[in-house]
Amino acid sequence: MKNILVIGSTCVDVIIRVGHLPRTQEDIHPESQRFAAGGCAYNAANILIRCGAPVTFVTPVGRRGVFGGFVCEKLKQLGVTTFVDLPDAENGCCYCFVERSGERTFMSVHGAEYTFDPAWMTPYEGRHFDYGYVCGLEVEEPTGEALVGYLEHAPIGTLVYAPGPRAAMIPRERTDRLLALHPILHLNEDEARALTGCTDTADAAQALHARTQSAVVVTLGARGVLFAQNGETHTIPTEPADFVADTIGAGDAHAGAMLLGLSRGMTLADSLRMANRVSRAVVMTSGATLDDDGLFRAVKI
Repeated sequence: MKNILVIGSTCVDVIIRVGHLPRTQEDIHPESQRFAAGGCAYNAANILIRCGAPVTFVTPVGRRGVFGGFVCEKLKQLGVTTFVDLPDAENGCCYCFVERSGERTFMSVHGAEYTFDPAWMTPYEGRHFDYGYVCGLEVEEPTGEALVGYLEHAPIGTLVYAPGPRAAMIPRERTDRLLALHPILHLNEDEARALTGCTDTADAAQALHARTQSAVVVTLGARGVLFAQNGETHTIPTEPADFVADTIGAGDAHAGAMLLGLSRGMTLADSLRMANRVSRAVVMTSGATLDDDGLFRAVKI
């Protein structure tokens, strides 16, 4: 199996279930709330690590404040020893409002978890990674300039980049430099359209494919996934979910499962079929983390 480097955030998802999003001045009673480990990079790394992939997960943890201790404990439970301990910084959280339909709305308070310092990579000098994985939220931050600079010279064979929902807000110069690294892009329809200005998803995928000269993966929700590779566009449908608990982390888990398949030597198409199964299982679970039975059934371990 291939070596994988994951750089990015672990935060606390504060999952608040509501009948509907409140209107201005409206008073509502949430149905429930709970803490869960989350963050785009964590959700992808969680899939990889629990399925036995050799992962180096470089994730900063701010120990001050309410959330750092919770995050640290969850990482230790996952067996992550490579997190960056920042005792004088504060970790953030993501408020996840989940409506009865299962759709989610995020409000994120960013802390130390979205920062980057090239010095954190010193312990891994001389190591080569077959795959690397980063998300757009870290690139958007002020320290994203340093992250892009590291990636331009990093010992990574193939970079997987998930631009995320704020992709269009990332400084264009950083995006241009990242796309010049020929990453495999993993994004959804709205993100692909925002990055290209195309109204058609297949056209957007092909436009990005022409820029990166690498595979572009666009998730389609309940319709499966579309990917552009070698100048062609293909669609892989997915089995509909029996119900939707919520959609938190479904895209991150899809990216992690795709990377798991690639690290096992599977074709991109077969990796995406597995990723569809994992994402389907996640939307039928509250929060982003599957239990062992659900995960192992989805990846066929």
